[in-house]
Amino acid sequence: MTDVLLPAPSAVIELLKPITWFPPMWAFGCGVVSSGVSPSGHWPLIVTGALLTGPLVCATSQVVNDWYDRHVDAINEPHRPIPSGRVPGEWGFYIALLWTALSLAVAAMLGPVVLIASTIGLALAWAYSAPPFRLKKNGWWGNSAVAACYEGLPWVTGAAVMAGAMPSAQVFILAALYSVGAHGIMTLNDFKSIEGDKRCGIGSLPVQLGAERAARFACLVMALPQLVVVSLLLLWGRPFYAALIALSLGVQLYLMARLLEDPREKAPWYNATGVSLYVLGMLVAAIALRPELGAVP
Repeated sequence: MTDVLLPAPSAVIELLKPITWFPPMWAFGCGVVSSGVSPSGHWPLIVTGALLTGPLVCATSQVVNDWYDRHVDAINEPHRPIPSGRVPGEWGFYIALLWTALSLAVAAMLGPVVLIASTIGLALAWAYSAPPFRLKKNGWWGNSAVAACYEGLPWVTGAAVMAGAMPSAQVFILAALYSVGAHGIMTLNDFKSIEGDKRCGIGSLPVQLGAERAARFACLVMALPQLVVVSLLLLWGRPFYAALIALSLGVQLYLMARLLEDPREKAPWYNATGVSLYVLGMLVAAIALRPELGAVP
């Protein structure tokens, strides 16, 4: 009788990549804040929703990606859980299916809006990595999918969890704008793997456009949505919050100018500086929607 090889718990945790959970959980928190509902008495829902966006949906996307990249990783990163054999056999695929099912089950508990948002996010996660779509092979589509999953959908989920219904139009607008901007962040993340992407036939934007053009495009895509957010907050009677985001954007533009001096070298530096200001601006915009500040048209 052949022994069944099981993955070690530590290998499964590594496969789920906890370090990647923060961005969608942050966006979920922005959604919670933007709902205008007091967290008092809602903490079980908030905790469950945070677990859904990070350890479940985001983690699912990481497992799916590693499973369908296992042959490439066996060459480039053989130490990863699947190619190293620490997650043996078909277990990577089984874990991806299990986490997908768990995600949908938890989402269903949180209401129909959350279930719809989670279903879209999971569908994009599979389409990003799995054939026949493999959205990751084209930076235009792949970055759009990741941006939606990391920013827009978690934001809507957070607002829906708190409201128990469809979020306001303003929530959808801000979530969409910050998702568009996140496309630029995803482009900057691709700078670290330009040579590998070329060898593997992955058309990231730095590969398709070249480093300098891709960096300029990323900066434009990050800046314009924030400019629209500033304009909307002014229109909605939130001048203080509009000014904060405008100030943040001004600093980002200065940092972008430095980034464009040497995009390949400075992309990681910008991710630690300019992107941090970007995500803080998300929280400022979320706070601006709170009803105690006055009605938003």
